Amino acid sequence: MPKMKTKSSAKKRFKLTGTGKLKRKHAFKSHILTKKSKKRKLALTHATLVHKSDENSIKEQLRLK
Repeated sequence: MPKMKTKSSAKKRFKLTGTGKLKRKHAFKSHILTKKSKKRKLALTHATLVHKSDENSIKEQLRLK
């Protein structure tokens, strides 16, 4: 049987933390940055965790489940 492949898009967007949670980057930080405040851009820089309701779906895409 062939191996199950992970979704390439999910592989590029999410990382697993040491405790098994999923880490993601914030959206809206790639272009049209001139109208956004410095404070807003700085807040978007930091990574955050994936919401619990989306975790199962993403873990399935990464073949962790």
